[in-house]
Amino acid sequence: MLGFLLWLLLLFLCWPLALLALLAYPLVWLLLLPLRLLGIGVEAVFALLRAVVLLPARILGLSPGR
Repeated sequence: MLGFLLWLLLLFLCWPLALLALLAYPLVWLLLLPLRLLGIGVEAVFALLRAVVLLPARILGLSPGR
């Protein structure tokens, strides 16, 4: 909601820039989508490594919060 209100303020102050932002947003989203997917993959690899490293402690019954 805040983003929409900021866009309305930009539309009131400088309508060409607001329309450019409205048209550029989907293009920027499409360009950043591969990077977002790469980040999800890297996060999954780190979660797997963390699970493998902490597996012996979990088998012995130690909780990760202690």
